[in-house]
This record gives sequence, structure tokens and C-alpha cells, in this order.
Amino acid sequence: MRNLIIVFFCSSLHITLAGDPKYPVSAIPEELKADMNAVIREEQLVFKILSKSKAAEYVHKVITIFNQKGKLHAAEVVGYDKLSKIKNIGGSVYDAAGKLIKKLKNSEIVDQSAFDGFSLYSDNRLKHFDLSQGTYPYTVEIEYEIEYKYLFHVPGFFVLPGGRVSSQHASYSLQYPAELTGLEPHYALININEKPKREKTKDGFESLSWTFENVKPIEAEPLGPAERDLMPQIMAAPSEFEYDGYVGVMNSWEQFGQWIGALNSGRNNLSQETKKKMKQITENLKTPEEKIKAIYEYLQNKTRYVSVQLGIGGFQPFEAAVVDEMGYGDCKALSNYMVSMLDAVGIKANYTLIRAGKDALKMNVNFPSSQFNHAVVFVPNHADTIWLECTSQTNPFGYMGTFTGDRRALAITDHGAKIVMTPKYSAEQNVQSRTAEVVVDVKGNARAKIKTTYSGLQYENGNLNFILNDQYDEQKKWIEKTTAIPSFDLNSFTMTTRNERIPSAKVNLDLTLNRLATVSGKRLFLMPNLMNRSTFLPEKVENRKSNVIRKVAYTDLDTIRFHVPEELYPEFLPEPVKVKSRFGGYEASFKLDQGSVVYMRKIIMNKGEFPPESYNELIEFYKSINKADNIKLVFLNKT
Repeated sequence: MRNLIIVFFCSSLHITLAGDPKYPVSAIPEELKADMNAVIREEQLVFKILSKSKAAEYVHKVITIFNQKGKLHAAEVVGYDKLSKIKNIGGSVYDAAGKLIKKLKNSEIVDQSAFDGFSLYSDNRLKHFDLSQGTYPYTVEIEYEIEYKYLFHVPGFFVLPGGRVSSQHASYSLQYPAELTGLEPHYALININEKPKREKTKDGFESLSWTFENVKPIEAEPLGPAERDLMPQIMAAPSEFEYDGYVGVMNSWEQFGQWIGALNSGRNNLSQETKKKMKQITENLKTPEEKIKAIYEYLQNKTRYVSVQLGIGGFQPFEAAVVDEMGYGDCKALSNYMVSMLDAVGIKANYTLIRAGKDALKMNVNFPSSQFNHAVVFVPNHADTIWLECTSQTNPFGYMGTFTGDRRALAITDHGAKIVMTPKYSAEQNVQSRTAEVVVDVKGNARAKIKTTYSGLQYENGNLNFILNDQYDEQKKWIEKTTAIPSFDLNSFTMTTRNERIPSAKVNLDLTLNRLATVSGKRLFLMPNLMNRSTFLPEKVENRKSNVIRKVAYTDLDTIRFHVPEELYPEFLPEPVKVKSRFGGYEASFKLDQGSVVYMRKIIMNKGEFPPESYNELIEFYKSINKADNIKLVFLNKT
């Protein structure tokens, strides 16, 4: 066994002499250039595992840029920290004929802290530069190496970056020392069928490599899978690894969970005083849920969120006693603190890793690896599992919402880990319910008092969940921005909330609506759907190939009562409308009630994945809804 492995990437092979044409645009096949913002001429990523605690990465890419939309590919950002080092970073620019017109100078590389605005501790830094030019087309060549003093992440590979960009040639290589056992990385192929080419390199490393030629971008269809889910990509991860002195194995979720458990081991201790306080808080509460809620609210009132991105601190939480004393921590520390406080009153909870974000990538459950950016708490409670987001002082108890709801997560257990599912929210839970009393005069002006309740995911409509705790002026701006009435004066409003596991918010409005209705001769024309009109219509797609995806289920209920003067009476009442589809259902009706006209509307939209041939049905469904939502009432003036 060799104790020292020396790596030579031979980056000097890519140095170009001035006047030596390289990468002329004329060498790009026409089918790769048509309607493209950029073309990847060459992309090479080599990741070399040197030992359980050392690795190196080499990146070389050449991109021809055709217009302003492709300009972003002329810039590069490379991150590093105290456990990694950037070497041999460089770049060049060529004109359309392939003539070298610029080489990157060291003075043009900006080296700065990767400050995110909320991290208390961070050793993350980045180097970035921009080689963009004012005359198109031009070609940029970028090259750099990174040395890692740890092995944990193995960079994956997207064959295409997304958008109108094609690829002429790309390669991805994973290399590891042949004589050392346990270092062969594992990988997952997504939208790729080719197995890797296995061979030995000149310096005795085993190599797994893939090569891609003349790849065109994937066209994502509306209301279908996201472009990133359709693109060919490779995920990779180490088998045996070491990060900042912590050794682990990543061949199964149990093994990965054991490594996380080792990071957290011994960091859940609380003082006897704090343990006593937890028991006092919960001693008169009967159910586990009541106790969990009391401790969660204690956490929210006592702590605040700060981010820590410092070496192993990016994965290891502060000790619970430190959070208890200082009153702050990141998602890891606050979650570990919550688990520790629950343990003090005999409630078992699990520190849980998750990929957070409204449109976050789904967890690949068949590929054990670090796919997470957040930590939460999972509390088994028989058939009624409770989930806790510990970084917010205002998040409703047990509510995960669009940030962490409806996805897989990894709960860390005493013996390793298990994959769990966060809460889904149904159409019966995601409800917007609105009632309105609208008094209309003979000139078409009106005064409206509107009460709307938003529950479940609809509680997040227009970021309402954040506005509820904001100042009056910000709440007023939210109302003015989100109230779907062309012209109104806001007389007064109130906002209240219920922070339950299915949270809800009530917004009451008092509005003056000048020219709500149109007067023509003796007739007054009024749109009964006051503020929930559907206008969306999916664009037509010929020969639909992908499934239709609806990500959220919801229910909207509207009851609008129009009070009109005695001299006005409806010339006719529209017939009830009822539309049924696999995507949902819609109903609208009108009735006379003690001199008023009452408009009632109900729409239920289903969540799900539907076959491609259903897309035209969806278009027709929306056409029917849009037509019904634009029906007008006609009143006749008897005087």
C-alpha cells in the first residue's frame, strides 16, 4: 500500500498559444446551434478519491455563447473552505473564428466570503469571475482544480445545465485507488442507460467514466415534469469516507444514519434545572400532543435561528446545553435541542434530515447519500405522527406546509436511520372560504364587507403566513396587492390567525368599490364572481408526451350576497353550472333571497399525476371554468 498518492491532472495541456485558432463556431454542428443560447463545446469533470479523507476535483469546460440569455455561462463561481483549496484556476475567451482574445488575470478573480446574510459562523468562501463579452458569438474556456482534505460529497454530473443549451461533448470520470479497498464510489443513473467504462489510468487508479456526444436540451411540457427531472444526470457518493476526523460508511441509509448519530452523540445533555423546567411545563397536561406543543412553544419563545457553516459544524449541531444557555442555533442545533427537551419528559423524538424548499428536488430513496439541506423533528405518536419545524418563532405547531411537507425525509434512530414521509395536505384541508355582503347602488357603486378564511396550504397564499406577524403597513400592502378587484378603496381590515396543525388565517375587509357594475340605459351589468375569477388556460401542446402533474389539491368556496335597490331587479338568473373532470369539480349557482341575489361558487382541484392524453381534457376543464366565472348578472331599472 502506498502512503502517498500524487495527482497530476496535466492541466497545462489546455494552454493555447495566441494566434492558434481553437473552438471556432463553424465547427459546431448546425443542429446543436439552432435556437440555442449557448453550446457546451467541451465539459470534463474528474473526481479523484485519494483516500478516505482526501480527494481532488478537476473541471474543464468550454462554452460558446450566442446571445444575452447565454451570458450567465460566461461567469464561474467556485466555493471552498478550510478543508478545501482551489488550485490552478484560469480562463480564456475566443472570438467566433477561434482566435484567443483574452486570458483571465489573477486580478480579475474575486475572492470573498460566501456570506449569506444570516450565518453566525461560516468558513465558506468563494472565488468568482466573469468572462462575458459584448460581441456575440464568443467562446469561454474555464479550468480549475480543487483539493479536498476530506471525503464526503462526490460531485454529480448534469449532462445539460438547463435552458436552451446543447452539448457537443461531455465526460464525467470517477477515479479511486485500485489497491485500497472500500473506496469505490457508488452512483445512480437518471435518464441515462449507458453503464460506465471501467479501466485503469496510467497512474494506477481505477476509473468509471461516461462520455456524451451531441446532446440536445429536453423540452419540458407545461404542467409536466420539471426540466431537471427529465435531464440526464449522474448522482455519486463515497462508500467509506472521513470528514474532519469522523469516519463513516455510506452504502446504506442505516450506515449513513449511524454516522449522523455519531456526530450527535453526547450532544443532547441538558442541565438538571432545564429538565426540571420541562417537567413543570408539562406536569398538568394529559396527552403527549399537549406536552409536545407546550415544549415547542417554549422553544419558539426562547430561541432564534442563526446558521452555522463551519467545517463539521455544517453537519454537527451545537450541544443542547449551549443552545439552552445562548438562546440560538441553526436548524441542526435547534432540532437536537427540541429532541433533548422532549426526552426530558419521556417523549421519544427523532432528529430528521430533509431537503427543504417549495420546489426542492425529491429524495432519491434508492441512493444513500447526503441529499439534505435542513433538519426537523419527527415525533412518533402512534398513528398520529407530529412534525416540528424548529427554526421559526411563528410557525404553527405541527405544520410543515410547502417548505417541508409531502416529501421523504431521513429520521435518525438509535440504530441508524429510517425513511419517513412528511404530511400531505388534502383538498379538504387546503381551503379558501369567502363570504361577502355587497351593497350596490343604482349607479353601480358598491360597499363590500368580505370575510375570507385561508387554511392548510392556502394559509401560505401570497406569503400570508409571513404577513400575519408583520406591521400594519406591510399587511395593507399585501391586501392591496392580492385583492383581485380592479379598483377599490380599503376602508379597514383585520387579520387573525389560529396556529394549529392545520393552520388558518382570517382576513376581514371593508371596501368601497366605485363603478363595480356598469350602467347602460336602464340596465346594470354586474360580474358576480367578485374576486376569484379563473383566467388561466394551459397552452396547447401537440403530441403530448409527458404526464400531467398537479402538485397541490385545494378547495375554494365563495358565497357573495348582492344587495340592490328596490327599483333594480334581475332581468334573468343564469342557470346553475356544474363541471366534472378527473382534475376536479366546479359548481356555480344563483338564487333570489329576500330581495338579494346570492352567488355561490365551489371548486375542488385534485392533486395527482395524469396520463398525457388527459391534457386536452384539462384545457377543456379550464375553458368551462373561465366561461362560468365570467357570467354577468343583468339588472333592469323599473323607474
